Amino acid sequence: MGVTLLYFDGCPNWRQAEDHLRTALRRVGASDVVVRRREVCAVDEAERLGFGGSPTVLLDGVDPFAEPGVGALLSCRVYREDYVILGACNPELAHRALGVDRAIGLLLPCNVVVRSDDDGSIVEFLDPEIMVSVPGRDELRPVAEEAGRRLSAARDALTR
Repeated sequence: MGVTLLYFDGCPNWRQAEDHLRTALRRVGASDVVVRRREVCAVDEAERLGFGGSPTVLLDGVDPFAEPGVGALLSCRVYREDYVILGACNPELAHRALGVDRAIGLLLPCNVVVRSDDDGSIVEFLDPEIMVSVPGRDELRPVAEEAGRRLSAARDALTR
């Protein structure tokens, strides 16, 4: 997975965003992922990169937090959503599952939902067992079990 942190020099928050990003990667067992930094200096560069304000995180070149209708901005970015869907596929587990069944992509437990509730924040994810039960492919069980262990560990880390 390619992770890039886009920022502009005047942004007071990009360093803290980088710290949060590295902490999140560590918590999901992906501390070996390299986070590249890229300073955005001009509006045309911001447009070319899909820079929605500083800081912007790109996962494999895609901004998972992009808001429809918001153009390129050379300004600070404010994340105000109370409902966010994060793409969180583990490349190794996805590769293993696709090696068993090329049609499994829609059932990979890749999305994590973070939403607010009256009592605070809620983090939700799909039970990886769905990868086994829907297509009826027992060969996917080891991948689903590993994904389940990793998701449970991430959930447990959030509740500490």
